[in-house]
Amino acid sequence: MGQTPQQKRTAFRALHRQGCFVLPNPWDAGSARLFEHLGFAALASTSSGFAWTTGRPDYAVGRADVLAHLTALCEATDLPVNADFEAGFAADADGVGDSVALAIDAGVAGLSIEDRRMDALGSLHDLPEALDRLAAARAAIDRSGEDVVLVARSETVLVGGRPSDAIDRLVAFADAGADCLYAPGIGMPGLSTMDDVAALVRAVAPRPVNVLVATPGVSMAALADLGVRRISVGGALALVGWGAVAEAAKRLKDGDFDALAGALPGAELNRIFGAADG
Repeated sequence: MGQTPQQKRTAFRALHRQGCFVLPNPWDAGSARLFEHLGFAALASTSSGFAWTTGRPDYAVGRADVLAHLTALCEATDLPVNADFEAGFAADADGVGDSVALAIDAGVAGLSIEDRRMDALGSLHDLPEALDRLAAARAAIDRSGEDVVLVARSETVLVGGRPSDAIDRLVAFADAGADCLYAPGIGMPGLSTMDDVAALVRAVAPRPVNVLVATPGVSMAALADLGVRRISVGGALALVGWGAVAEAAKRLKDGDFDALAGALPGAELNRIFGAADG
């Protein structure tokens, strides 16, 4: 790869200054190279997508495996990689700082720290504790001297809370030094509205906002019009892949080999990956 981690970080920071960009979420080095070939400007890892490749559910992968995965993604592409870094893989704020330092060493251009409790996935850290953990991540980045984008992520909506409560948390996270704000669920049909997206953008301005799009029904243009800077899809692309494979395999089991039609040619993948190696 020709780009240094510092060059990737500079490019990633610049993407957040204006306009709106999409971050596809690769689950391995091959999908990262494919998305680079397709012309995306940056990537984001997906904790769920990676966990499924290992035969485990989301949130069941430990720090060492995640760091190895992030290293592989960063080494596979010249694009900046934003890490889905869950809650920092630590029980306390000091541990979060240690984990963030290791993620920086892995080569990431950005990383998210969420406020979900890993020992009780249906609940959140109390706000003071969440702020301490975020502050530790901020301090680790500052100590490194690297221009890594810190994304503060609130899981409030995903655990059944109100969008307004998520926005209040993200305002506090912005005040604590987050570079970008993110609340999965805000902007997702059935969980919140586009008005909630607009309210979030206004509340944390001028800091950029990330919106998760995991289902059809939301357009990039509409989100951009509201001032959203970046859009990610989490494990959605991985689920598209798993869905296609599962359907083809079911048909194959019944003797229907026409299920193999529509596959991406192996020669094309060899060409893409060969070009990436070159």
